[in-house]
Amino acid sequence: MLSSPFDFSSSLRVGTVIFVSPDEIKVQLEIDAPDSVALNAITPRAFPRINSYLLIPSDTGYLVGQVEWITIENSQYPKRKGLQDFGLVDLPFPMRKLSLAPLGILHKKDNNDFEFHRGIESFPTVGDTVLFPTNEQMHAIITSGKNLRVKIGTSPLAGNVDVKIDPDRLFGRHVAVLGNTGSGKSCTVAGLIRWSIEAAKQQIAQDLNSRFIVLDPNGEYLHAFEDLNAKIYSVSAKNTDQKLQIPLWFFNAEEWCALTKATDKTQKPTLLQALRNVRNGDVADRNSQEHEMKGFLRTLISMVKIEKSSGSPWGGFPKSKSFIERLQKWENGGLIIHDDFSDVQKEKLHDLKTFISSLVTPRMVQYAQTDLTKNDVDTLLSKLHEVHCAFGGNDTDFLPIDTDIPIPFSGENLLRSVEANAELLNVSDYVETMIMRIRTILSDTKLKNVINDGDTISLDMWLDQYIGNSKSNHITIIDLSLLPAELIHIITAIIARMTFEALQRYHRLNVSHKALPTVLVMEEAHTFVKRYRDDAENQDASMMCCKVFEKIAREGRKFGLGLVLSSQRPSELSPTVLSQCNTFLLHRISNDKDQELVHRLLPDNLRGLLRDLPTLPAKDAILLGWASELPVLVRMHDLPQNQRPQSDDPDFWDVWIRKSERNVNWKDISDDWQERQRVLSDDDDVEIPFDSWCDEKDPNRQ
Repeated sequence: MLSSPFDFSSSLRVGTVIFVSPDEIKVQLEIDAPDSVALNAITPRAFPRINSYLLIPSDTGYLVGQVEWITIENSQYPKRKGLQDFGLVDLPFPMRKLSLAPLGILHKKDNNDFEFHRGIESFPTVGDTVLFPTNEQMHAIITSGKNLRVKIGTSPLAGNVDVKIDPDRLFGRHVAVLGNTGSGKSCTVAGLIRWSIEAAKQQIAQDLNSRFIVLDPNGEYLHAFEDLNAKIYSVSAKNTDQKLQIPLWFFNAEEWCALTKATDKTQKPTLLQALRNVRNGDVADRNSQEHEMKGFLRTLISMVKIEKSSGSPWGGFPKSKSFIERLQKWENGGLIIHDDFSDVQKEKLHDLKTFISSLVTPRMVQYAQTDLTKNDVDTLLSKLHEVHCAFGGNDTDFLPIDTDIPIPFSGENLLRSVEANAELLNVSDYVETMIMRIRTILSDTKLKNVINDGDTISLDMWLDQYIGNSKSNHITIIDLSLLPAELIHIITAIIARMTFEALQRYHRLNVSHKALPTVLVMEEAHTFVKRYRDDAENQDASMMCCKVFEKIAREGRKFGLGLVLSSQRPSELSPTVLSQCNTFLLHRISNDKDQELVHRLLPDNLRGLLRDLPTLPAKDAILLGWASELPVLVRMHDLPQNQRPQSDDPDFWDVWIRKSERNVNWKDISDDWQERQRVLSDDDDVEIPFDSWCDEKDPNRQ
């Protein structure tokens, strides 16, 4: 190889620059330039070819251009200079021309190696020579960049040069894998995880410290990582350790409001107050009668303070009468003296009941004046505080409690708290529909398996199981396929939010303030990260889920949380999330709206590459963005059948002609669907329904 960029071999010359602009360079090819296969670069390569690369010598190296279009023009009748016209006619002949999109500069280093950088320092001029790149130069263009540790495929336009990526750039700035159904998205996502882990394993002798969480709405990845000991959590799992558990006390206030469809005026304030009540207090004593009395007294004090601030106890009939009736209910229904209470507690409670009785009894007779004096209300508050202190309460119990702190509580306690607060606030009629929704949620068999009270799992156990620790490589597959429709968006949002907030707290509590790198993969992202109207009045579960991912997309990088989004409808994705993705792997895209959106991801001078999108074969993808110095067509590596996600196209013909058998037992499917357990009878091997078996064993069973 010669020392100067201008000292090139004449055999590599393919054309001449005839037009220059900031975003386009037109080239007229030589008459003897290759027209199908170039043999002058050591290895035969197709030329000319759309999206291939050509070089133009410049002051600092070689300008690299990507071929956008190729055409043939018939030349004008030429006049031969210096020759007298003897009557001969010069016939027109075809001239081949092509257009280049300038990409960057290929610099030559001191050791005769090459290094590619994006950006144009100086443009060529008309008449400059255009060269065909050698294998060495082509390899430098495709493999440009630093820390290229993970091989993901080869470049069919560059002599099948290996295409590698930097995992820090790929996962650290979020990546979107987009393409039609059947174009190879799922295999690409599975491959990115697998190839990254395999490349890392080659660098270390001990277990990796990696974390991948795959949110799988279709159950495609259940067997894709079996050889990597992936943890799988599913609604339908038979093994208790593999059952998906998202305890209801993980839900924050916004998620509870979305789940119960609470209205803003009455139901939402009542629900928020109930959440504050059930999240407050000592967890260890949560089920004791003493603790329940403490919580009840705290609620009574809060209610009396509300009534006092409004002035209703001493005026404003019929509100004062309603307050007296509630005092009577509290005395008879709630302030019950149990044997477990201490003598001091019994004494204080008895004194309070006596005082309430002195207020209620004379005001319950016919035509009695029900108003209370301000002194009566102050005395009542004082005695309530005394009893509250006797049961271990203090003034800090009345400080605002964060409704989003994941402190355990049971669904029944929440339901009772909502009912109690509704009664105290005198809005029982307005929250009845919300209470019915909560009862339905708590009684649903399938939901109870997921949002149980969490007695079997603590917060630290959940984080260790689902996010992973530093002892080994963690791949967590969360199967969302059988979640009820009304719950799937909320559960997805909770998992994503809990992961994000856990990494936030790790970063804050870590001495060196280092992040804990974690990758969150969202399949079918257009369902969960769906664009919404900013002026929508009511926030449904879908909108809330999208907002969680928008926050992760904006802030996740700071705390080590990278997103991998896979979608077949990029036009339906949230613009906020899509704009935060710095790397794109684009498979075949046929829809006009989706193509239009993808085109906006690239500068004008590079959009020619995306014209291939409707015709890309399966497994081929266009890599562009932060993880690649320049857009490049990649043929993704093959995955063995046992490592692929279960997303193959159905084989209709083979099933029709019985080449591939499908045996159907709808009874088993219906029993599983209806959650009917089946047992064997004592006499033979015939299965009988579990309910019938129980009726035979227990005739009194209701």
